[in-house]
Amino acid sequence: MAKLAENRYGKSRVRLVKVTRGEVAHEVRDWNVNIAFEGDYESCFVAGDNSRVLPTDTMKNTVYSLARDSAAGSVEEFARELVEHFLIAAAAASTVSVEIAEKRWAHVLVDGQAHPTTFEQRDLAIQTTAVRGSRQGESRVVSGVKNLIILKTANSAFEGFVRDRLTTLPESSDRLFGTELTATWAYAAGPLDYPALRAQITGTLLTAFAEHRSLSVQHTLFAMGEAVLAVAGSVVEMNLSMPNRHCLLVNLAPFGQNNPNEIFVPIDEPHGSIEARIVR
Repeated sequence: MAKLAENRYGKSRVRLVKVTRGEVAHEVRDWNVNIAFEGDYESCFVAGDNSRVLPTDTMKNTVYSLARDSAAGSVEEFARELVEHFLIAAAAASTVSVEIAEKRWAHVLVDGQAHPTTFEQRDLAIQTTAVRGSRQGESRVVSGVKNLIILKTANSAFEGFVRDRLTTLPESSDRLFGTELTATWAYAAGPLDYPALRAQITGTLLTAFAEHRSLSVQHTLFAMGEAVLAVAGSVVEMNLSMPNRHCLLVNLAPFGQNNPNEIFVPIDEPHGSIEARIVR
């Protein structure tokens, strides 16, 4: 006999572009929203009874309707608004989770000045948040960034590692260090000034990456998480993923040339995978 152990349903990849039309300049928000309900939906799964089910199409429409009147200036604030709305609108939902990924648009520079109504995507980094709320008043906000591609050309080494008969990797005291950073951080109870905290946290991550004298990817990953916890008291934990995007030194000797650590070939696959969760 089968029994429903857990259930979850919702709407994914709800795309939203919102233009805020100021008197002088416009601002663009580009959000991708995922919504999920957990709760008393067994009768739907087991018996086909839809009387407790809020349609996922309604979830999509709610995103647009709330966005029309929302004054939220961050993904965290808008996600909290959606969670609060759905806990009222969906009586059978015990928990509502909302995840939002944001693509950032910046004003195009024309003759050195920001054009008020023209925009460009300047980087591939995506800002993220995941907000979870329950009827018991419990809530959790986890924000982050992904696809943040960074590279340093000095102060990076990898030496003294285990060697066996299959090890061909040479030791290096001066190598290129490139990675595609994915970082998430969990906040203490809010609401908080999320845009200011995000700027502080991402700035701290980049500064730590730049200034740390790296003995390995692991070494720098921990230093970056440690630096955030030191400056952001409202952050309770960090999760960092830093795949090692290798840049391999090219052997130019067959061409009668030397290579003083200047010519490399980037290798995306395979890559080393380094991840850690760092707490207080």
